[in-house]
Formats: sequence, structure tokens, C-alpha cells
Amino acid sequence: MLFNSADFLIFFPIVTVLYFLIPNKWKKYWLLAASYYFYMSWNPKYALLILFSTAATYFSGLLLERINQINAPEAKIKHWKMFAVGLCFGINLAILFFFKYFNFALDTLSKAFSLFHIQLSVPAFDIVLPVGISFYTFQALSYTMDVYRNEIKAEKNFFQYALFVSFFPQLVAGPIERSSNLLGQLAEPKKFNFFQARDGFIQMLWGFFLKIVIADRAAVFVNTVYGDYLTYGGWYLVIATLLFALQIYCDFYGYSVIAKGAAKILGIELMENFHAPYLATSVANFWQRWHISLTSWFRDYLYIPLGGSRKGTLRKYLNKLIVFLVSGLWHGANMTFLVWGGLNGLYQVIGDILKPLRDKLVGWFSLNRSSLGHKLAQTLWTIFLISFSWIFFRAKSITESLAIIKQIITVRNPWILFDGGLYECGLNSKNFGFLLICVVVLLFADYCKTRGIEIRKIIQQQDAWFRCLYIAFSILVLLIFGMWGPGYDASVFVYFQF
Repeated sequence: MLFNSADFLIFFPIVTVLYFLIPNKWKKYWLLAASYYFYMSWNPKYALLILFSTAATYFSGLLLERINQINAPEAKIKHWKMFAVGLCFGINLAILFFFKYFNFALDTLSKAFSLFHIQLSVPAFDIVLPVGISFYTFQALSYTMDVYRNEIKAEKNFFQYALFVSFFPQLVAGPIERSSNLLGQLAEPKKFNFFQARDGFIQMLWGFFLKIVIADRAAVFVNTVYGDYLTYGGWYLVIATLLFALQIYCDFYGYSVIAKGAAKILGIELMENFHAPYLATSVANFWQRWHISLTSWFRDYLYIPLGGSRKGTLRKYLNKLIVFLVSGLWHGANMTFLVWGGLNGLYQVIGDILKPLRDKLVGWFSLNRSSLGHKLAQTLWTIFLISFSWIFFRAKSITESLAIIKQIITVRNPWILFDGGLYECGLNSKNFGFLLICVVVLLFADYCKTRGIEIRKIIQQQDAWFRCLYIAFSILVLLIFGMWGPGYDASVFVYFQF
């Protein structure tokens, strides 16, 4: 069930109204049933997978707590706990591997053997990737690690824990919540709060604007150009790549905002997943602002356990590269994602190595790092590096990625920026112009965010007539400028494939 579908516009109000009407003792069971229905709307069979993952991590938590209570030497207790965690991770990651990476692994193995002129007959398995499997698997595993580290107590109520894993607003595309934040909130029945509900509804409107007005509009141009990159070379591909950077941001950010708003209406506060990433002044800063829940997950559960920056400079660089390669693989079973992740890791390693040189250049030329011009140059360079890496994320193969880069470099057609050629790629001049206006609105909103200005709070501080006018205007914009129309089918969020 997509957020931007008619089904959800019926589902969510019913779930919300009944949640606040039924007795407190039944609220969590109602949300759990609604969450499983939400997930089963894609494929009922895969509810068994999330149930199995839930059971495995739930019982591992109980086992870890039981081990803590055993009267035995500390070394033996640690050994047993590591075995329990290893078994839990092994089971969950094996499921994830089979559904997401099995065919990729067989294909990679076949290609590796072919380098030595050994031909393997590899069967192709028709495996459908369960929606959101990477998200809920990582969320469940973070709970196991938190119990292992004694940061939280194991949850005794299975249904309570099952709701934590399957809570429908953030189930299939995050944010990847921590047990310390979400478990406690779900345990406490909520009463309807008008002000929270109004705030959540305004958030949802902004999320829908990002998705169906900006992301889906940009996708028309991107799909046209990338779908026929041999025809649309040069500046067509430059603009399409920049618009893909916009598309994936508004698509994923939009989902996170809708999820956050829907949860807030139900009285639940989810974590912030994006913080104006395209205003970052370095790639490292970008990754502190982009998909924050996943970035922090890898930091806490992979980078730090690997040694982080505690074991010398070379080990720090290696750990960073490992994290970003794994992050790339998390996004998809394709070499393009590995290259994308590796590039983002390499950017940061090179940036760190060149920092002393940059510091000297700043001193030699008496540059002012706090000046607007300096920050703008850093931001534009960061956007260039990130956008270049998006080529590998968007392309279907390494070969296609390299062909697209070649088309960008070798085809020289700057006149299309002025002669109307851009308006022949799915968006006419009015739609393209409107998209640019939307980009300005987005940049303004992100800039306000970085300055600590919360536009929603400003709106809510106004008189009732203004708030009503704003909500009515927002809905009107969605209805008029959203990507609707004859033959329209709700566009899947990009990150649903992960």
C-alpha cells in the first residue's frame, strides 16, 4: 500500500479514528493488526518473513537477558552472549541474503570463474524481493545489539515488540528506528491531541508535495533521458543527473516526512531522517544529513565495532571504505551500488588526506572560510561529487554508467539550454519552469531548517483563518500540480526496492 494511493487515503483515517476510540488495552493490538494488513497489501506471504524475523530477534533478546543473570565467569558470559547475537544475526542476514543477494552472488561467481575460462551453469531463481526487508531487518537487529550491550532491557511482551518491528508508517522505507526511542512510545497508549494531529497533518502535506509534485515531475525528465541516453547526450544527461539528485531526495525525504507526520497524528515521534543534505559543505557533512537513521546505524553497529578511528589513520580509512561499500550493497544487489558506495567512501578518505593541503592554501591566499562565497563553492563542489556518484546509483549496470559518463563528456550541445530542446524530454516549458520554482521553495525550506527556523511552528502560531487557508491552499496545489491524470498509477517510492 503506497502512501500516495487512494487505498492509503482510506486506510489511514480508519486506523486513526478506531485507534483513538477503542479501549487503551487494545490499542497496540489494533496498530499491530493494521501494520500487518498494511504490509500484506503487497504480498500476504511475506508477512511470514517479518514474523519470523520478529520472533528470532525477540527470543534472542530474552536469551541475552537470561545469560546476563547466570552466575558464571564474565568471560564465559560474554562468549555465550556473542554466540546468541551471532546466531540471531546469522539467521536474519541469511534470509536477507537469500531474497536480495542470492541471484547476484551466483551471477558474480559465474563471472569470476569465466575469467579463468571456466563456465558455470547457473540457474536463475525467480525470487521476488519483499518490500522493505532491509529496513525492518536492520531495525530488528539493532534491538538485538542494544540488548547485548545492556543499553535496554529485553521486551517481554511479544506483541509489543512485534509492533516495534512492523509499525506501518516507517515499516517499508524507514526511518530505521532505535528501540530506545520507539519501543517505549508504542508501549504507552496515546490520547488524541488536536495540536499534534494538526502538526502531523501539515507534515504529511509537505511530504506529499515533495513526492507527487517535485519527485514524480522530475522523474518524467530523468526516465526519458536515462531511458535513451544514446540519443540524449551531453547537457541532456547533465540536467537529468541533477534532476535525479533532486528526484531521489524529494522521493525519499517525502516518504520520511509522510511517515513522521502519520506517526505524529497517532502520538508517536519518529526521528528526523534528513537535514538539508544538499546544503552540506563536504561529502562527510552530506552523509551526516542524508538518511540519518541508516548512517547512524552503520556508525554504531559497524564502524565503531570495526575500530572506528581508534586504531590509527590507515585503519580508520579502511573502516570507512568498508562501511560505505556495505552501505552500497545494502541498497541493492548490483555492482553499480558497490561503486556508488565506494565512491562516497573514497571521497571522504581523499578529503581527509588533502585537508592539511587545503588548510595551507586557505592560509596562503588569506581565504575566509566563513564567507558566503567560500561556503557556496564548497556546497557546489559537494553537489557535483554526489551527483556524479548518483549516475552509478541510477544506471542499470557498470557498462551503462560508463557509457553515460562518456556521453556527458563527448557530446557538446550547450545550446539546448536556450533553444527549448530541454522541453522535448517529457516536460514542457510550463512544467519545467514550475519544477524550477519548486526547487527554489525546497531550497528556502531547507535553508530555514539549517537556521533553526521551523516553518510549521510559524504557521501554527498564526490565526485559525490563516492555518485553514494554508491547508486548503496546500491541498489545492497537490490536486492541481501533482502528477495525476488519466491512466495515472501511484508512483512507487524509490527506496521501496531496498
